[in-house]
Amino acid sequence: MENQIKTTTLNFLSKLEINNNRDWFNENKNLYVEAQQNFITVVDDIIQGISNFDSSVQKLEAKNCVFRIYKDTRFSKDKTPYKTNMGASLAEKGTKTLSHAGYYIHLQPGESFLAGGVYMTETVNLKLIRQKISDESEEFLNILNNKNFKKNLELRGDRLVKVPQGFDKEDPMADYLKYKQFTVFHQLTDDDVLDKKFVEKAVKIFKEIYPFNQFLNEALS
Repeated sequence: MENQIKTTTLNFLSKLEINNNRDWFNENKNLYVEAQQNFITVVDDIIQGISNFDSSVQKLEAKNCVFRIYKDTRFSKDKTPYKTNMGASLAEKGTKTLSHAGYYIHLQPGESFLAGGVYMTETVNLKLIRQKISDESEEFLNILNNKNFKKNLELRGDRLVKVPQGFDKEDPMADYLKYKQFTVFHQLTDDDVLDKKFVEKAVKIFKEIYPFNQFLNEALS
């Protein structure tokens, strides 16, 4: 039987958003520990499901993929000490992955989503991805135009105003070459997250993301 996200996990995150301070957090540490363990257990099930079609995640453990809830506030105007979401990066190096396309789970009341692709990476990697999109435009468009992909996923990311240096401004793929992040998103409602079949549905979405990730990782390899 698959594990599922508990209502208490979303409730903890909702309460944390209202009480984002160390005193409240320390008094309710037991609620955090319970919510975190629930999330880790579900992420482990999702990793197991993804490993059936993507061998790159087979050795991952959820505990190495889940981001810390403690914020680094040194360079931020917002000095609240805790994130009000739980997130997990399912890629070759877990939370430390920068140069490999992977899968991402974001849990936050009213704002949860599943995602995939490359979010923040070095300039040299962006150039490799853009070059592959330019050279293999038909394959890239076939992935984006797949019926299920179009139905369930949206390509998003910051974009340049102009086509990046080194690429023809008349390139038929010019609009895609302007992207600074190559990420696809699937929004989730709270009902989606709390559904008994959440793991199964998440794995299904990630399977649709797999060809997109594969394309990006071929560029980066």
